[in-house]
Amino acid sequence: MSTTTAPSKGASPDFTPGFRPGPLGRLGLWVTNHAKLVTGVWLLLIVGLGAFAPQVEHNLSGAGWQADGSESVAARELAQKSFGGNASSAIQVVVHSTDGPVTEGPGAEVLAQVTRMLEAEPRIAEVIAPMPGATISQDGSTAIILAGAGADTNEMVRVATDLKGDLQDLSVEGIQVNPTGSSLLWSDFNEANLEAMLKSEMLSWPVTMAILVLAFGALVAAGLPLILTLAGLVASAGSLVLINELVPVSIWAMNFAMMFALALGIDYALFLVVRYRASRMGSGNSAKQAIAETMDTAGKAVLLSGATVLISLSAVMLVPSPSFRSMAGGIMLSVVFVLAATLTLLPLVLFKLDHKINKLSLPWVKTGEHRSPKFAAWGERLWKRPVVWGLGALIVLLALAAPVIGLKTAMPSIKVLPEDASARIGYDLVQESFGEGAPGTLQIVMKASDAEAASTVLSSDSGIAGAMPAMPAADDSGLVLIQAVPTVDPSDPALGDTVDRLRADLPPSALVGGAAVENLDLKAQLDESTPLVIGVVLVLGFLLLLVALQAPLISLLGTLASLLSTAAAFGVARLIFQEGIGADFFGFESQGFLDAWAPVFFFAMIFAIAMDYTVFLLASAKEHYEHSGDPKDAMVGSLAHSGRVIFAAGAVMVAVFFTFALSGPLPPRRWASCWASLCCSTRSSCGSCCCRSCCVSPARRPGGRRPGCAACCRPSRSRTAERPSTATACPLRRGTWSGRATPTGVRTTPPLPASPLPHHHLEPKELHHVPSSHL
Repeated sequence: MSTTTAPSKGASPDFTPGFRPGPLGRLGLWVTNHAKLVTGVWLLLIVGLGAFAPQVEHNLSGAGWQADGSESVAARELAQKSFGGNASSAIQVVVHSTDGPVTEGPGAEVLAQVTRMLEAEPRIAEVIAPMPGATISQDGSTAIILAGAGADTNEMVRVATDLKGDLQDLSVEGIQVNPTGSSLLWSDFNEANLEAMLKSEMLSWPVTMAILVLAFGALVAAGLPLILTLAGLVASAGSLVLINELVPVSIWAMNFAMMFALALGIDYALFLVVRYRASRMGSGNSAKQAIAETMDTAGKAVLLSGATVLISLSAVMLVPSPSFRSMAGGIMLSVVFVLAATLTLLPLVLFKLDHKINKLSLPWVKTGEHRSPKFAAWGERLWKRPVVWGLGALIVLLALAAPVIGLKTAMPSIKVLPEDASARIGYDLVQESFGEGAPGTLQIVMKASDAEAASTVLSSDSGIAGAMPAMPAADDSGLVLIQAVPTVDPSDPALGDTVDRLRADLPPSALVGGAAVENLDLKAQLDESTPLVIGVVLVLGFLLLLVALQAPLISLLGTLASLLSTAAAFGVARLIFQEGIGADFFGFESQGFLDAWAPVFFFAMIFAIAMDYTVFLLASAKEHYEHSGDPKDAMVGSLAHSGRVIFAAGAVMVAVFFTFALSGPLPPRRWASCWASLCCSTRSSCGSCCCRSCCVSPARRPGGRRPGCAACCRPSRSRTAERPSTATACPLRRGTWSGRATPTGVRTTPPLPASPLPHHHLEPKELHHVPSSHL
């Protein structure tokens, strides 16, 4: 039973004697002392930036999936500039007749109406009518009207969105109108993706709220993470709209930011709220001291976790592609806002609500109790049989990661679109009427003097079904454009061999481009960048853990554990999306490969999530060891105080990600499933086994104690009073902290420095003595 004395003369009544908050603790106190200023700043941010948030879906760009500096991008820019916009981003309007030639009767009238509509759009360059032998099928039932790109790729996606509905409405009985092409593909995909996101949000919020109520035990406390997440989301959405005025930002940046903000916002708020309740209601500290202790412990771990996520995502910036850089930047922006809200707005809300956060609580909940007997028992079980549990978890994760060896990647095919999407219907009609490779027509730009040699190469290449005559440039550039139809589908790997062969055989001035070739160049760039990004993520993640924990071995094992969890997630992804296992359950059509952009982008994000929980658990273990010197207490105590919160946070993530995995186009299902798999694997074994392996050493010290962390972990400098020179009870007990030995047992040591979790409510039977040499 702990005792306290009246504060000494001059001491603040809000703090126990000897209490000295750290930097984050002082930030928390400053926030509570400047409530009006902090509230006003956040209201300005939310209202000011929130005014732009509704424009996010319309303003952000829908393209940008290209390798900057590649040959295909150069070919597209020349085609758009010198050939009336006849580039890869041009819109193809497919008009198909089921009753006779499309150029006669009702079909002719529909073709005329389509032409007039396209010519009236100022962002369309030249409109090219159907030509026999080129854009009219042999049976005459299908014709293609080409609408040249008069704007950049992002704007052409908006043009496609604006026109596709009106164009489809021109269909009459027996005549079908379906625009298609690269711009339509992204327009349809973004539209399907938005619908899926909205559907997933409707499913995920109630599930998330239910899990949070069970985790917090009170409705008011459970609502705090959602408020925090909404504040971060609104601010980041408005910021992305403003940034888009300066630099094009992909709409995918908002999609990913929404998922990350929801997941991390809930995680961070969960740790802070639980820590505050344990200090305020469990230990009976004043509201201000509870805020300071919460910020110095949970706040520090949250800050470290956020830094880990930001560092991992920053590596994606190494990929020279606008979409990748804007997506990584959008997610990083959302993480920054969520971190800012967690470290400033949430402490103020907790301080103002105080005991009201326990309103509408469940009847069986003890608001001050934080230690979990079940997770303590799980820690004891791991401690007694480390080899059995460690090898078991390692074998399971290695088995899940093994399929990574056969992982295949390629750029997304038309199968990512719903079957009723205009771009997919038009795509299928073009294939049926003009050949398998017609949707992936190559565009080859060269000097006019090289046209004859290029035509000879194309006619003799086995991968080319046919080529059109050279088209002279509309300006005085002296260039010509040859369009060649490959023999295979644009998603067929054989197309890459054809492009490589043509680039080697064609004249030096020839630039090979086209939508399909842009995908191939992006894939090549991603294959080149992936090892660099993975290496940078691993090195920076390790260095961050090393600086935070000052423990080389623990930092290395934590990094390897996160890497293994990430590999397991990719192994599961290969079984589902490449092999098609469970495709019927998830409701998608397997492409036979993973998207080429998945490894580099998903690795950074999944590794960041894996490291997130590794940081929380290791910080708690380090804290326990520094205050007890006992590896077993570090192991069992960290699980007892952190395990339940981490498990609840993981459950929220799994629930959120699986709602995204069960709806929408294929890519959202893919990354949501990867993240859900990661959460399951990380929560089930990696963290505990990593913690256990770090706290155990083969050699025992006298008295049955192991050196454990002492061999690899250098204790950080604590802001504590002098430690007693005689044996004293372990400080991690009911509301007491180790400190200067006094007859009255006055609590004189400040809060623990590095864990997100409190250390209260250990049962008396668990008390043990810590030798003075370790205090």
